[in-house]
Amino acid sequence: MIAIKKKLYFIFIFIFVLSIVGCSRTTSTTIKKTNPVKPTVVATPVIKAKPIESSTIPGFDNTTDIKPYGKSIPVLQYHSISYDKGNPICIPIKKFEEQMKYLKDNGYYTITLTNLYEYLMNNTPIPKKSVVITFDDGYDNNYTAMFPVLKKYKFKATIFVISSLIDVHSNMLTSKQLIEMDKYGVDIESHTAHHDNLKLISKDNQLKTLIQSKKHLEKTLNKKINFFAYPYGGFNKNAIEALKEAGYKMAFTTKNGWSSKKNGIFSLHRVWISASDSTKVFGRKVSKPKKNIVDSFSF
Repeated sequence: MIAIKKKLYFIFIFIFVLSIVGCSRTTSTTIKKTNPVKPTVVATPVIKAKPIESSTIPGFDNTTDIKPYGKSIPVLQYHSISYDKGNPICIPIKKFEEQMKYLKDNGYYTITLTNLYEYLMNNTPIPKKSVVITFDDGYDNNYTAMFPVLKKYKFKATIFVISSLIDVHSNMLTSKQLIEMDKYGVDIESHTAHHDNLKLISKDNQLKTLIQSKKHLEKTLNKKINFFAYPYGGFNKNAIEALKEAGYKMAFTTKNGWSSKKNGIFSLHRVWISASDSTKVFGRKVSKPKKNIVDSFSF
C-alpha cells in the first residue's frame, strides 16, 4: 500500500514539473524577412550661376561682352523718318537705314528703356555695345518708314507719343498702328497729352497733362506707361515731382550726350541725330560719348 502511494506521489511530481517547464517556454513567432531601411540621403542642390541671358535683348547671352556697371549709354533721339529739305529733324529713310545697318554691322544691341532702367538702377547686365533708339511725337512715318527697317534688323525702339493726336491728326500714328508696334516690341511711352512745355506751366497743369497722357496710352495699349520725354526739353523741379506723383519711373531731356545715372533718372540726356549727320559722324556719336558736344534741337 505504501509502495503504491509512493508511485502515485512520484507520478504527481513528474506531471507538475512538466507543467511548469511547458509554461516557461517562449512561444515562437515567425518573423518575416524585410530589407533593411536605407537612410534618407538629401542630395546637395546644384546651384547654378544666374544667367545673364535676357529674352528682351536679342542675341544677348553668356558669350556677350558685358558693359561695366555705372557707365553711360547712347540713347538716340529721332523724330520723323522723311525728307524735308533743310529740316534737321527729318531723317530720310535711306540715311536711317544706313544708320541701322551701321549698328548691325558693328555689333550693337538695341535695348529697351526697361533694360536701361534696370541697368542704371539695379546694375542688371547689358551688352557692352548697347544703344537705345527713341522717337519723339509719334509721326505716322514711324510706322510706314521706320518700322519696316526696324523689323529688318530685328531692332527695338521707343516712341514717345503725344496722346491727344492719336487717331486725330492725319500725319500722326493711329491707335491700331501703336498696338501693332507695341506687340512687336516697339515701346510706346508718353510725350504729354498736348506737347506741353512743362517748364512753362503750373504744377497742377503738369500733373494734368502727365496723367491724361498716361491713362490714354494705358487704356489703348493695355499696359503700364513708365517712361517719359520732355517736349522742348522743358522741365523744372515741379515737373520732376509731378512725374513721380503721376507714377513715371524715368524721363529724358533734349540735352545732348549719353545717358548716365549722374544726370538724374528724371533728367537723362540723349544723343540727337540730325539729317546732316554722315555715317562717320553717326558712328562717332554712338561710340564716343565725349565727342557729343553740340546741343540738340528742342522739339
